[in-house]
Amino acid sequence: MPRVLIVDDEEGVCELLRDVLEDAGYEVLVSYNARDAFGILASQSLDTVLLDIRLPDADGMQMMEEFNKMGLHVPVILMTAFGTTEIAIQAMKQGAHDYLNKPLNLDELLLAVNKAVKMRQLVSEVANLREKLDDEIDPDDSFIGQSKDMQEIFKVIGKVADSDITVLIQGESGTGKEMVARAIHNNSRRNNLPFVKINCASIPEGLMESELFGHEKGSFTGAISQKPGKFELAHSGTVFLDEIGELSQLAQTKLLRVLQEKEFERVGGTRSIKVDVRILAATNRNLKRLVAEGKFREDLYYRINVVNVQLPPLRERKEDIPILFNNFLKKFSHKYNKQINGVSREALAVIESYNWPGNVREMRNICEQAVVMTRGPAVLVEDLPISNNGGYSRDGNGMGAQGQINFNRPLKDIVSEVEKQAILNALNKNNWNRQETASALGLNRRSLYAKMKEYNLL
Repeated sequence: MPRVLIVDDEEGVCELLRDVLEDAGYEVLVSYNARDAFGILASQSLDTVLLDIRLPDADGMQMMEEFNKMGLHVPVILMTAFGTTEIAIQAMKQGAHDYLNKPLNLDELLLAVNKAVKMRQLVSEVANLREKLDDEIDPDDSFIGQSKDMQEIFKVIGKVADSDITVLIQGESGTGKEMVARAIHNNSRRNNLPFVKINCASIPEGLMESELFGHEKGSFTGAISQKPGKFELAHSGTVFLDEIGELSQLAQTKLLRVLQEKEFERVGGTRSIKVDVRILAATNRNLKRLVAEGKFREDLYYRINVVNVQLPPLRERKEDIPILFNNFLKKFSHKYNKQINGVSREALAVIESYNWPGNVREMRNICEQAVVMTRGPAVLVEDLPISNNGGYSRDGNGMGAQGQINFNRPLKDIVSEVEKQAILNALNKNNWNRQETASALGLNRRSLYAKMKEYNLL
């Protein structure tokens, strides 16, 4: 039988709550002050605590601090007749499982207690699940996978890393193309030299040539001084051309020369600059189709596609999903200083059945959101902004349980929240295809990229 401790100095409130909870099948203990409550907590096994914020010998917030110092991980539901926005926020920051205003709504109270008890009972189950996953991953490794496809990719990385061969990495948005490029660089003889990433989708077409190859002073309006380009800065190291399918025809021609001749000129310059760089490229677009449409140079395609790495979408390597999620869970639990042991079986079932159109990047964002939202030592289904029918249930960054926006904030925060949610919904609806998402939102690809970067969706 689940055990609940009521800590309140009002005897009438305690007796009412005792009757209600005992009728609902709970074993109830009562304390009228903080001193006795700590004694019970030290000697009894409890499933949750109903704690009044104002007690004769202590403040409920101070007691929460003591609970944390003592390592007590019992879910606490705070109660108060003096509810304010500041108290509610502080209660959640202190780690309260829930917060209820007096006079108490008994249906709400029973629901809160039921959730808290369920959370407590999940702890041992979650610990067992996490122990299994801990045996399978390195928490410091952010490029992981035990599926057959990923193991084959790791083998390819090992084979090509020490050579200077050009590699084209292809796959859907969010599958980890940059991670593959970094793994190749980190395991190469150039690993102590620069790794320069160039996102071809984020650079305006008019500035692309200058960004890649630099410019001379006075070569165009605003060129007030000489500037070296990315290739020059990457000399002796590795250049990673992300979203290479977005390069203009002129930039493609110049890039081809670098690959063939190992030299280039700055914009407005006449002197050829020799450069020794390894080229790695990535795209989520079908370059063969772009070649057929005359939008991508065929000779450049064959130059960069010497070795091809095709990353599978997350939905095609289901066995990696719980391992990846647990890895992110550890990282974000540490980042936000929260003690989260894992996920419930119900939440894990939703995670494993979800289609993950945004792949590993989407999982990273959802896991971070779940870590911030969960009030206990485990991620529950209601903490996930996805549902088992494959859709988003809420944004989790200010959206209420019924999807309502919290308007008690500065206007810019409300606007940002709505904009982020609109972008997330469009990405999910269009399987995280940026071109289709940009069209649906009435944006161009570069504007969408800038918004995704602003809202940490990359």
